[in-house]
Amino acid sequence: MLDWMVWTVPTALVFAGLALLLIVMAVWAHVSPPVARRGFLRIETDRGDRLYIGLISAAVVLAGWIAITDLSMWLALGCAVLVAVVIGIWG
Repeated sequence: MLDWMVWTVPTALVFAGLALLLIVMAVWAHVSPPVARRGFLRIETDRGDRLYIGLISAAVVLAGWIAITDLSMWLALGCAVLVAVVIGIWG
C-alpha cells in the first residue's frame, strides 16, 4: 500500500497523525472560533498559531537532539511533545 512512496510505517503514522490533527483543529475552529490571547510567547496567538509554533519547536528539539546527543530518541520525543504541549497550553 505504501510502496509507491517507500514510506516506513512510522513515517506514514506521523503524517496520518498530522492530517488527523489538522482535521480536528479545523472542526474545532468551526464549532468554537479561536480567540487570540497573550501567553509567555509575548505575542497574541490563537490555538492554531500555538499549534504551528509548537510543531515547529518540536521539530527543532528533535533535530537538535540528533545533532547534539546519542541518547534515546524516545527521550527526545518526550521532550518534543512536552515542548509542544507547554506552548499549546501556556504559549
